[in-house]
Amino acid sequence: MFAAQLINALPHPCLLVDRTDRIYAANTDAVTLFGQGLVGRSYVTMLRYPALLDAIEACIKTTENQTAQYLSNDGVQDTTYKVSCRVIHDSGAQRAGAILVIFDDITHLEHAGQMRRDFVANVSHELRTPLTALMGFIETLRGPAKDDAKARERFLSIMEDEASRMNRLVGDLLSLSRVEGEERVKPTENVQLTDILASTLHTLRPVADDANVTLEPQFGNVPVTMVADPDQLRQVFTNLVENAIKYGGSGGRVTVRLSYVPRDPALRGPSAHIQVIDYGSGIDPLHVPRLTERFYRADNHRSRELGGTGLGLAIVKHIVNRHRGRLRVESELGQGSVFTVILPCLMRPDEISP
Repeated sequence: MFAAQLINALPHPCLLVDRTDRIYAANTDAVTLFGQGLVGRSYVTMLRYPALLDAIEACIKTTENQTAQYLSNDGVQDTTYKVSCRVIHDSGAQRAGAILVIFDDITHLEHAGQMRRDFVANVSHELRTPLTALMGFIETLRGPAKDDAKARERFLSIMEDEASRMNRLVGDLLSLSRVEGEERVKPTENVQLTDILASTLHTLRPVADDANVTLEPQFGNVPVTMVADPDQLRQVFTNLVENAIKYGGSGGRVTVRLSYVPRDPALRGPSAHIQVIDYGSGIDPLHVPRLTERFYRADNHRSRELGGTGLGLAIVKHIVNRHRGRLRVESELGQGSVFTVILPCLMRPDEISP
């Protein structure tokens, strides 16, 4: 009775297996994992997972602690458990040297490990492509095109583009690392969103002119103040407006709209909504939920041609998270796209009660 009460107090699925190979006790989490009717049944019959059965058997025979991995699926997702088998010396005759089997859910660690592996693989792939091109051109310039002035100029131009692409990728990787490291640090500086947006549009106007795109600022008359990191906000707005010019520029214009919401239910206080609107070809709704993933591109070939690294929106997401804000994306094919950044801001002076 005491053993059953004890394992019920543990925060993980737990089983107690005695020397007769029977499950002597199981807590509620274990019943949820394996189903009813565990107690009194043979663990071999109920568990049926070779690696786990081997660990329990070895623990019973050698009285040494064992570990194993157990994979489960509830029909929706896979769950990975690290299973620890520990010997418990009991004074009861049948339960002398009983085995406590504890299931620790490590799915989040597995996911994190997979994300790291995917990230390294993606970075390697992104760097390998321009490096391979550079090595090929260098070999050509040293050999067949050594005395060909026209080919040399063309190859050097391509090599410059590839080197610039690598430089942008490394810069975005460093930026992403820095932003992730600061994500839990609250900003402390009071900034005017109108000033930051105006500065961003001024910087990007030559890019828009080259693409024959008109930038349309709609900021209103009353300044909006918030506590923020101004450099990071510029990075957010630069990324979104530049993307709108590159990928939605076929619409001929990009609108940047700032509006103030006195009481935003999502943020439980006053907020600023910054919308970057393009009137281009739009994004397939299939891609929208994944746009902020690292290295995810809705149009892989076009993004590479335009110099995209696939990290810009991931950086935007982390910066918005640091400012306790929200990022929303709305788009329809042929109807353009709207990227909305919602940020908590300070209450306007005219709204403060005397």
